[in-house]
Amino acid sequence: MSKPQNINDAYLDQSITFEGLKLDQRLIQALKEQGFINPTVVQSSSIPLALEQKKDIIARASTGSGKTLAYMLPVLQTILEFKKINPTYKAEKAQDALSSSIGIILVPTRELSEQADKVLSKITTHCSQDIKAVNLSSSKLSEAVINSLLIESPDVLIATPAKLSQILTSKFFSLEDLKFLVIDEVDLILTFGYKDDLWKISEYLPLKKNLQTFLMSATLNDDIQELKEKFCKSPAILKLNDDVINKDKSKLAQYYISVSEFDKFLLCYVIFKLNLIKGKTLIFVNNIDRGYRLKLVLEQFGVKSCILNSELPANSRQHIVDEFNKNVYNLLIATDDTEYIKEEDELEDENDIDNESEEKQENKSQKKKSVSDKEYGVSRGVDFQNVSCVLNFDLPTTAKSYVHRVGRTARSGKSGTAISFVVPKKEFGKHRPSSCDTCKKDEKILNRIIKQQTKLGFDIKPYSFDIKQMEGFRYRMEDGFRAVTQVAIREARVKELKQELLASDKLKRHFEENPQELQKLRHDKELHPARVQQHLKRVPDYLLPESARKNVKKIGFVPFHKNGSKGRAGKKAFKGGKKNKKSDALKNFK
Repeated sequence: MSKPQNINDAYLDQSITFEGLKLDQRLIQALKEQGFINPTVVQSSSIPLALEQKKDIIARASTGSGKTLAYMLPVLQTILEFKKINPTYKAEKAQDALSSSIGIILVPTRELSEQADKVLSKITTHCSQDIKAVNLSSSKLSEAVINSLLIESPDVLIATPAKLSQILTSKFFSLEDLKFLVIDEVDLILTFGYKDDLWKISEYLPLKKNLQTFLMSATLNDDIQELKEKFCKSPAILKLNDDVINKDKSKLAQYYISVSEFDKFLLCYVIFKLNLIKGKTLIFVNNIDRGYRLKLVLEQFGVKSCILNSELPANSRQHIVDEFNKNVYNLLIATDDTEYIKEEDELEDENDIDNESEEKQENKSQKKKSVSDKEYGVSRGVDFQNVSCVLNFDLPTTAKSYVHRVGRTARSGKSGTAISFVVPKKEFGKHRPSSCDTCKKDEKILNRIIKQQTKLGFDIKPYSFDIKQMEGFRYRMEDGFRAVTQVAIREARVKELKQELLASDKLKRHFEENPQELQKLRHDKELHPARVQQHLKRVPDYLLPESARKNVKKIGFVPFHKNGSKGRAGKKAFKGGKKNKKSDALKNFK
């Protein structure tokens, strides 16, 4: 049986199988059906520590190394053993006034909660009667349905910290029976501002000493020390797969391009219209309007793309990611607004802060509060598969965000490319319609990124190309860009929201029953600005380099006179001593 496609051979521990970890046979059977034979290094290291020594686990391992099963298998195994020893537990809980759960899994985003729920469902295929799980952050369940499911005391809850904190304020649910607490993607949970929610949850935790905690992350930093003291007791700290991380990152080619604000759009037009990037591309922008502007500009030239941002319904976001992973779409424009807002002040040097008026500071703080969905995250927490290129259309505001973004490509042993557009300070503000406020500090952010990557042993190289080669496309871009006004962007946002709200819930069952109409659920349909210019969608052959032109015959020198040189033409102007009237049109002019 072949291993799952998303697992790199270098992560596997070939010295042991899952059967050697003494897991329940029902779990092993489900693992085999999913193609899992050997555990990864993080799994073979953490599972025995958790099951045999009952240790708290703090684990750092790279994306794709199997961290989800590393905490989920010990939790499920212990629940099955507990219920075998206490067969009347379920009946006893049914009589209690308060409902509770045995295990809780906290994740930073709704998208990641959906992924964890899917993994748990697959692993519990043969023991679904003994283990009940509820995803509190599910976009598919209403509040009323979630409350009714909680009354039945599910064994495992999956939620974001904000959602669990909200549930705990109710009077019908408690954590008195809790045996496991998992905090996945710890650094991202802190980045997203969930610290207060975690502290509130800690007040509801049982005072018993047998609560086992798992803190899992792709990176470990000083912020985790505080969580360690709050939630753990003598934890085993695992720092794994450093050699594999280095191998994976060595397959990532990183480039930056110094370019003006308007030329960002021009470059995207040339790159995607001429298919200069093969495979799937993930484009990051720093705000929602920015994403729609880029989509509408590309639409002018017949380049299809779909949008992913916090404004869209959760069902639509999950469907977009699923379809992108299935290669339905090759170009996805993702708004990384949440991470940008949360991290901007945290990692910004004091010397970089401009002297702003109180009014500007107030506007800035109000802007930071305008996140549509706190549980949305795209640069981390979303499992994008087989991404060939990450394009930072807008450079992130921190070096840490850069790592998260480019980590979406060159995963699981595959190669990838990261390209970042950098606006020189002297170019900032010269073309206001294409400008973005965060671009003002691009050069400073780039310097931090270069220092960070150099410390890690990696290079970011300037991408050298001749900008003059694109000059022939410039007038077409200017024509297309003018059509994408702020009014057109606002109308596009409203139009797509209506489309997605309509498609996300009410029509889902209809499309399942009528798959021939599934085309209506596509997310890369044109939104159309007020002014549509169809002629821009075709690239004239004369704009292309000679090697790219089709069916163009090479023509030599063409003389002005049809029959040859002037001398020959003069001699042939007479036929049989008579003047050829057709060749002397001026004398016949009246």
